[in-house]
Amino acid sequence: MSSKSNNKTFHVHKKSGEIAVFLPEKVRESLKRAGADSETINSIVAAVENELYDGISTKEIYNRAFRLLKKKNTLQASRYKLKKAIYELGPTGFPFERFIAAIFKNSGYEVEVGKILQGKCVTHEVDVIAEKDQKSLLIECKFHGTEGKKTDVKIPLYIDSRFRDIQNLKSGKLYDEGWVATNTVFTEDAVMYAKCCGLNLLSWNLPKGNSLKDRIDHTGLYPITVSVLLSAREKQFLLSRDVVLCKELINDKFYLDHLGVSEKRQKKILIEMKELCKGIQL
Repeated sequence: MSSKSNNKTFHVHKKSGEIAVFLPEKVRESLKRAGADSETINSIVAAVENELYDGISTKEIYNRAFRLLKKKNTLQASRYKLKKAIYELGPTGFPFERFIAAIFKNSGYEVEVGKILQGKCVTHEVDVIAEKDQKSLLIECKFHGTEGKKTDVKIPLYIDSRFRDIQNLKSGKLYDEGWVATNTVFTEDAVMYAKCCGLNLLSWNLPKGNSLKDRIDHTGLYPITVSVLLSAREKQFLLSRDVVLCKELINDKFYLDHLGVSEKRQKKILIEMKELCKGIQL
């Protein structure tokens, strides 16, 4: 992530294996996006820079900033960990599929998850079908449980062939667009191929201005895994019961009762969830 503390440039090991130069602006930007004020941002960046060493990992930088922010504001810490929280939707990809369906549903689409469609050659289980204003989308989801792993060209190649097989069934319904959604980023080849063949991509950073992180920030549709108040065991229990979104837990706190969460903790958790969900219809 060239910062020069004491005129020294520090190199950072990214999760992808790449090496980059540490840029404090990146830490500032992520803290600002989480809602932190200038004073908090300056103090956290200063603390992080004070502990830099050449070869530090982005994970160490993140963990340090996260711990400091959590001490100051747990709600902002929840927003700050959004990217990590998406990875925590695993280990299976099904919660991520439901999450993507919820993103499109919030934009006015009627959605179906895991529907079987007949193609010209074989049948296909489509992760998400979204329909609005006589426009229908086929959305395939590629979930990675390992941070730093990119979605390469093989995925849009495979999805494009499935989309074409479904479209080639002349007696079947024609779909307007094929989509690939991932919780990571696409390689350059994947982006080039998708652009060439007409596939739409949704990833952590694409499309610009309407990426996955942008859509979550704009809609307040945060996954329950962002919570800094729920334990890992509690999150996995909720995901196993198909409770993926914070707003779903607000609407049915029965699950917290079932988990044996005390009234005091329930109150704190629900306040956190409602703050995260501000501005959306519960």
